[in-house]
Amino acid sequence: MVSWILPFGVALVTGILSSWGVGGGTLLLVCMTLFLDVGQREAQAVNLLFFLPTAAIGLFFHRKNGFLDKEVWRQSAVPGALASLAGALIATAVCLLVGYPVAYMISREGPQFQRIAMMLVMLPMWMNFLLRTYSWMSILENTGLLNRFFSAIGLFSLINRLFGVQLEYFPMINTQGAVVLGMVYNYLPFMILPIYSVIEKLDSSLLEAARDLGANSLGVFRKVILPLSLPGVLSGVTMVFVPSVSTFAISKLLGGSNELLLGDLIEQYFVGTSYNPYLGSAVALVMMVIVVVCMAVMNRFGEGEEQAVML
Repeated sequence: MVSWILPFGVALVTGILSSWGVGGGTLLLVCMTLFLDVGQREAQAVNLLFFLPTAAIGLFFHRKNGFLDKEVWRQSAVPGALASLAGALIATAVCLLVGYPVAYMISREGPQFQRIAMMLVMLPMWMNFLLRTYSWMSILENTGLLNRFFSAIGLFSLINRLFGVQLEYFPMINTQGAVVLGMVYNYLPFMILPIYSVIEKLDSSLLEAARDLGANSLGVFRKVILPLSLPGVLSGVTMVFVPSVSTFAISKLLGGSNELLLGDLIEQYFVGTSYNPYLGSAVALVMMVIVVVCMAVMNRFGEGEEQAVML
């Protein structure tokens, strides 16, 4: 936990100093980060991997270019951050609700079924990420496959007769639901694989012992399987939440201009029409802070896994 707090605090101070044009303070803080934490080498590596890119981003900050413009932050960055968090949390929750039962059922089957199921889970990942997202555009568009299917079976005609409306299609594209659907589809394997890997390696003698002691199927799952599978759950949550909160391709293709996330704002400020690399760097740092805080929370929960198993 401390290894994350140190670079987080130093990065925040570095951003403020850089926004005032204090380049020397940035270099000094870089050196301090390298030598303050003299604990485990792994913690030092984490500090380096996180802080050096953040320090580079901090060098773009400047007070005269909108970093401290409260109106800009109120109209773009804050709503984008809230939308990114909401979408990532919903997508992670859906992936967990779908992925855990799938991983559990696969782990309970025979070896041949498991191999086939794992191949099917990973099969979409063999295709390019953008191609998978474009395929959902052709499905969800107003004249896409789903709306044409509903029209072919007479669903729209039935709704128009019953409710007296003139419905021609269901507006599914360019909505938050489409963005969440794209996240779930693209990142669901990252939830299934770690959970399956943990459950499949559970010692079957533990399950037999729980049944011998009088536990029913629900009790075995709640007292044995679920606590022992928490490492896989935490890994899956992290692997889904982090790319979801930072995505911009999915929201741009499936959400259009109606759903702007932090990734979309950064893309606009660097290569879009609203060119402002200074503000884009500030928004990028906000995203990194959100990701690091969430990973620190997950790490904190991971430290209590042994106590959870004992309970």
